[in-house]
Amino acid sequence: MRLRDKTILITAAGQGMGHAAAIACASEGAKVIATDLNADTLATLRDIDGIETRVFDVTDAQATLDIAQDLPDLDCLFNCAGIVHHGTILDVSDEDWERSVNVNVTSMLRISRAFIPGMLRQAGQTGTASILNMSSMASSIKGFPHRTAYGATKAAVLGLTKAIAADFVQSGLRCNALCPGTVDTPSLRGRIAAASDPVQAEKDFIARQPMGRLATVEDMTPTIIHLLSDDSRFVTGQAVSVDGGVTI
Repeated sequence: MRLRDKTILITAAGQGMGHAAAIACASEGAKVIATDLNADTLATLRDIDGIETRVFDVTDAQATLDIAQDLPDLDCLFNCAGIVHHGTILDVSDEDWERSVNVNVTSMLRISRAFIPGMLRQAGQTGTASILNMSSMASSIKGFPHRTAYGATKAAVLGLTKAIAADFVQSGLRCNALCPGTVDTPSLRGRIAAASDPVQAEKDFIARQPMGRLATVEDMTPTIIHLLSDDSRFVTGQAVSVDGGVTI
């Protein structure tokens, strides 16, 4: 019960890593506010003890202020929401770029900014609070083709993470980034299905993983729990890779 009595907000909790994280955090004793834009996928969490669900669009600036005003002070925040744009710099339109930045970076800034005052209050009482930002090993640490907008925004997440960590290192508020390898999620399955040759696309994704398989969401949750819990109370400003050896 490493997260007992902690209040945690998770974005993009309707499926994939956010969904797995919500269940794992609740199983460790946390009170989880699971949010997602998709009410249908979010509904799969409603009957799990310790989880409260809220429909929330991370790109809505006013909704961000409203939810922060409505909720109690957080102990932990997992900024999990993000999108993947496929293409080289020649394929990235201004609209693609702006949407990638808005979803992957600006929303994270707004949400963190809205909740940090309350998290600092919590840290003042308990000695620690934790923000975990979803980055990626793809392009932010290791370059991959056709990931211009995605890689640039995920690199920006690392910069934002280190900035928050540096600003509040003496206040008990920690901030780290998770950098997964290729994880078998509904998002990935959608990209595979949309490829001109889905069978080859899946083989290509697996081929870039030295362990010879895709990661599962269960491969990610132990590190998520560690970085949100007090077990990592001396860890801040770090890009933590869980990538199956891609960046060796």
